[in-house]
Formats: sequence, structure tokens, C-alpha cells
Amino acid sequence: MITGVVLFPGAGTNANHQSLVAIEMALKTVSTKIKVARCDFEYRKADKSFPDKTPVLIETVRTAVTRAAQDWGCATNEIVIGGRSMGGRMCSMAIADADAKHALEVAGLVCVCYPLHPPKQPEKLRSEHLPRISVPTLFISGTHDEFGTVEELTAATRPMRAKTHAWIDGARHDLKNRDAEVSEIIAGWVTAL
Repeated sequence: MITGVVLFPGAGTNANHQSLVAIEMALKTVSTKIKVARCDFEYRKADKSFPDKTPVLIETVRTAVTRAAQDWGCATNEIVIGGRSMGGRMCSMAIADADAKHALEVAGLVCVCYPLHPPKQPEKLRSEHLPRISVPTLFISGTHDEFGTVEELTAATRPMRAKTHAWIDGARHDLKNRDAEVSEIIAGWVTAL
């Protein structure tokens, strides 16, 4: 049983980004029992434009998910976490921590527009940790995402045990004007867990 979903934004946005709001609304439409928390990273709360270092971002994920579990009266393994671009990547890294005692135990992971590599730099892959993720994971990406092609993301996630891909035809990394479609996919996937 999924108690709630904790969502994080991409590097250039905040927790009120229209895509995260759309996901929250879609989840509330399919189940009144699922709680949703949209969380900002600390650099955003401090009104900074550049993200903190990766360890700080991962710790923010851990803290927010632990706090949500306490607020909702559940264990973290009853919560799905994820987000857009950097937000989803930081969630994936919190789950896949090489030091098992620090790995965040959750029910599932949603990565919207996973930033597999910087644009036009396919040699700089951000995938080393992905095989350590054992929870069900949903990847939603556009078929023209400049941060990772369909082929690149499929290859990078091949070692993962429980992954699902949803491709948004013709969309780029921003998934512009596709929030309703993305939200519907996520709501269906989460409620099926």
C-alpha cells in the first residue's frame, strides 16, 4: 500500500513547477488516500540559482522523505519518491547509496526526464549507480530528449531489475505542454504498485 509520494523539482525550477502540481492533482484524482509532498532543495529556499553539491542535495531528499513519513505516520518504504530531471536523479542516488546503511528505503522511484548526460556530452554518463536500484522505477522521457536518447537511456537502465519506460513521442527534455499526459502515466503507475 502506497501512503504517499514525495516530489522534487529540476535544477532550474521549484516545488511549485506546473508539472509537479499536475502530478499532485492527478494522484489526488485517482486516490484520495495518497498524500503528496512537493519539496524544494535548500538552495532554492535560500533563493540561490545554482544547485548545492550532490551530497547536500541527496541529504535534502533523505530529510524530506523521512519528515514526510513521520508526518504521515508511515514508514519510508510506503512512499514513492521522484521528480523532474535533477530532482529524480537525486532521488535515485539516495536510493542507490553505495553505503547500504545510508540507502533510502522507499516503495518506488519516478524519474521524469532523467538527465542521463549533459546535452551533446554523451560520454559524461550519470548512470553508475542505477544498477543498485532495486525498487520499481518509472522513467518518463521525451523521444527527443537532449539529455539522453531512447537508445541511451534504455541501455543505461538495462541492468536494473524493476524498471518501466514511458516515452512521450516527439517531446524534448522540458516535455512542454505534456503535463497532463505525464501526470496520468505516473498516477496510473503509482496506484498499480
